[in-house]
Amino acid sequence: MSYRVKPGVLTDGKALDTKAKPIAVRAQSLRLQEQFSNSCRVRRMSRRTERVYWYWVRRFIYAHGKRHPRELGGPEVEAFLTLLATKGKVAASTQNQALSSLLFLYREVLSVELPWMENVIRAKRPVRVPTVLDQSEVHSLLARLEGREWLMGSLLYGSGLRLLECVRLRIKDVDFKRGEITVRDGKGAKDRRTMLPGRLEMPLRRQIELALAVHADDLADGLGEVWMPFALSRKYPGEARESGWQYVFASGNLSVDPESGKKRRHHVDEKGLQRAVKSAVMRAGIVKQASCHTLRHSFATHLLESGYDIRTIQELLGHSDVATTQIYTHVLNKNGRGVLSPLDRNG
Repeated sequence: MSYRVKPGVLTDGKALDTKAKPIAVRAQSLRLQEQFSNSCRVRRMSRRTERVYWYWVRRFIYAHGKRHPRELGGPEVEAFLTLLATKGKVAASTQNQALSSLLFLYREVLSVELPWMENVIRAKRPVRVPTVLDQSEVHSLLARLEGREWLMGSLLYGSGLRLLECVRLRIKDVDFKRGEITVRDGKGAKDRRTMLPGRLEMPLRRQIELALAVHADDLADGLGEVWMPFALSRKYPGEARESGWQYVFASGNLSVDPESGKKRRHHVDEKGLQRAVKSAVMRAGIVKQASCHTLRHSFATHLLESGYDIRTIQELLGHSDVATTQIYTHVLNKNGRGVLSPLDRNG
């Protein structure tokens, strides 16, 4: 995922020349980016989060004439966030993401405490219920997926995995004897266990066999080292080549790690599954705005419909607060909270 800063974004109409950068500004920007990156790594933030946060920091800097953030403060942050909502028409979640990025910059990188920004015009956060497919729609969607994409889509629905949790699944975290999948470093840096559907045991075993065969070829070529989280590669230098650490859904291509410069086999790109699911939704004639995450919503909703306890579902989904899981209880209150319409009563 790449982010680009467009010239003239959120300014008073004056175009910004993003190509012509004075040497002093370029050096200063580099130092700030290094400080920002180091702060993210110390806190073990994901590379994806780091890229998104830095994107908003750059937007903020360019919107204020490339001035260093130390020369700016609360009023400038307020103006930037307000323009995002009023002129940029961004969603509330996008504005909150920009705010989190700038708060991180000032508090954690620059050690500057911003005053409480009371004058920010907030983008209105809509209250929505999740899109859920009924069981026939789920089966119709999955029937239009093939091979690896079918297996991954089935795991999203059958185990309640998030998209990235699925593509990042390691061989060692699949326990066939216990019928469990262990999700490592999920959302909020939390581990959890969820179910492994019995119908997926044999297809998953075959997928792991394919991944191990590819790994064996990589080892024969003097490669076979996979990315390891944090300092584990230094603590256990030989583990990166062990079978258990390999990705279940390994990429078909080798790539060079931008940090270490090592040639490795990463997991498949999640965009491939997203495109496959989108195509399957269209071919199945489903008019709902369904995506990969809709399969996870459907997993939780169908368990609730079957009478399972909400606390159990909370643990399977990995929610910190049961209030998050309660959004799925709308299915238990069908037709306007169980109220019979007067049209039906008198008909």
